[in-house]
Amino acid sequence: MFKLYGFASSNYFNMVKLALLEKQLPFEVVSMHGCQNPETLAVSARGKVPVLQTNEGFISETDVILRYLEDTHPHIRLLPADPFRRAQVWTTAKEIELYIELPARLCYVEVLFGGRATPDALKAKAKRDLIKGFAALARRARFAPYLTGADFTLADIYFMYSVDLAQQVGERLMGLNLLDEVKGARELLARLNDRPSARIVAADRELDYPVFLERVRPTGAA
Repeated sequence: MFKLYGFASSNYFNMVKLALLEKQLPFEVVSMHGCQNPETLAVSARGKVPVLQTNEGFISETDVILRYLEDTHPHIRLLPADPFRRAQVWTTAKEIELYIELPARLCYVEVLFGGRATPDALKAKAKRDLIKGFAALARRARFAPYLTGADFTLADIYFMYSVDLAQQVGERLMGLNLLDEVKGARELLARLNDRPSARIVAADRELDYPVFLERVRPTGAA
């Protein structure tokens, strides 16, 4: 059985957790936060989560874990079998990660954790990148009914655990309503959040989030 290391308030941890649930794979959650202590570094070379423990050892980095799960357990596909369509799904997922999730992350301490203010230069960069990222998403997304077509894929998982956080950053810090710039985005997000597996992940996150906030507030405070 797999062991998934991480914590339920981490969106990247939740991407892997949702994939495991969607693929109906048994797994055990091992609570671990990213840090540099010897115990964590023995599992994750950079002290980051999520990490997946397999019979052969540990796998780090969300996209690598997701590729491994798809390669080893294709009975329930989260990627198309056709190489070109598979590449299109991964492109969409990667664009969400690089041009929506990561720019928003620059502002998480202020917006989500109540910590120090985001420096003006970083805020301006995040705003530029988020506007461009959502514009690219609007051009690429199909919403037919899922992000890249008829089937639920890994692109939907990245979408699900990225755009809502980016919306919060844009709305609270920049006066932007990013989701409404992409026709169909809100409807898809609601549909995805209603999946049984997503409701499990959301319930675990709701329980964990107050504990997580208490953990990060001392380091995030101004």
